[in-house]
Amino acid sequence: MNTAQVLGIFKEITRIPRESGHEEQMTAYLQQFAAERGLASKTDKTGNVVIIKEAAPGKEQVPTLVLQAHQDMVCEKHADFAFDFRSQAIPFEEEDGWLVAKKTTLGADDGIGVAACLALLDSPEPMGKLECLFTISEETGMDGAFALEPGFFDGKILINLDSEDEGEIFVGCAGGMDTTATFEFSREPVRKGYKTLSVKVTGAQGGHSGDDINKERANALRELVRFLFTELQYDYQLLSLSGGNKPNAICREAEAVIAVPADETAEMLEDVKAFNDILAAEFASSDPGVKVLASPAETTLQAISEGEAANIIATLLACPHGVEKMSLDIPGLVETSTNLAAAHTKENHIKVVTSQRSSVPSELHAMAEKVEAAFFLGSFDVEHHGEYPGWKPNLKSRILQVSQESYRKLFGKDPAVKAIHAGLECGLFLEKFPDLDMISFGPTLRGVHAPGEKLELASLERFVAHLNDIVLNFA
Repeated sequence: MNTAQVLGIFKEITRIPRESGHEEQMTAYLQQFAAERGLASKTDKTGNVVIIKEAAPGKEQVPTLVLQAHQDMVCEKHADFAFDFRSQAIPFEEEDGWLVAKKTTLGADDGIGVAACLALLDSPEPMGKLECLFTISEETGMDGAFALEPGFFDGKILINLDSEDEGEIFVGCAGGMDTTATFEFSREPVRKGYKTLSVKVTGAQGGHSGDDINKERANALRELVRFLFTELQYDYQLLSLSGGNKPNAICREAEAVIAVPADETAEMLEDVKAFNDILAAEFASSDPGVKVLASPAETTLQAISEGEAANIIATLLACPHGVEKMSLDIPGLVETSTNLAAAHTKENHIKVVTSQRSSVPSELHAMAEKVEAAFFLGSFDVEHHGEYPGWKPNLKSRILQVSQESYRKLFGKDPAVKAIHAGLECGLFLEKFPDLDMISFGPTLRGVHAPGEKLELASLERFVAHLNDIVLNFA
């Protein structure tokens, strides 16, 4: 296996639709890959695939290695970019040592892990038995990992290929859950003499709600309701509010349609400009692209009733977002956080999506309850769902020691050993297969879960060399 092979397979994968919940074509690609090479494979009723490569002659006594990646990707794009993830290949380019998709997500999370597995399965070099496990819908609730049944794979040593900082080996991760809140409202006519405006917060970086939650980036939805709350002093009406998409992505774009008295329109536009200047100053270092725009809007919607609109705006502003607590045991590690991910108004209700993470189970539930309390005060209906466990570090892990020795041999330095605030499937694997010995590592990715996601090519070279050395020399 070499970098060119991995990159070539990954570029093939970028042409395959694989949005979470719609991985059918990716699953078929994996099945065909195995069949064309005479490799045994099986697919469970959920869509998880395992491809088995038997040990080469002389390698029969080597313990089986399970290599794991997920089939799906987060599908995000700029709102003004016409693109269909279910039918079009992802547009990418090489720039300054990175492979980047400028207007969409790239899908290197976790397409590059899938590609590395397939390159090893296709490699003629002698190695022990491999079981390559490809799970589904990791990004929207770890559905594949939840559905794994005993016996689907046999190995006791697993390498997860879903991490995003080369030179770091991960041995633990946060658990998490989603909390959704719904509020039903009534509508009333837009008042005579009122003009409708669209107010948008746009241009934010967004990012991964685990990896990037501590980077002080703008949450477009939060900043929009902040502006709307301040403007409650004016006699405007709220017609719609929308922003965000996936629970595990920080909201990049949000829009409200409001109706304003015609004689106050100019003043409202001045307030938008002033708020734009405020955000530019506050996020000059962490998110310099964020901006606020206002423009005339045409709509047939009626307004949300006045008291209920004020309640929605106040409740969303009160909803926690960001880092709740840093770890006292691991410097720099976020221990507990929450993400105000999305909100969308429909005909007579608004649905708000949030996600919580923590490496301490009791703190995870406390964070979810804090979010619930904010919505309780606003008379929203609240539901918690999709809880998944964290992964407790095992610093005596055999595969950790092997991977450390390999990295030291190849690059002349020690890799960092860390836990991660993002959720990995390893916690679920450990619940179902308690004897597993696991680590996670990968090449360097930036901007995952947001347009502009990119893969550092130099780090890919080191990642491929490291994984190849572990697999070929494992004993």
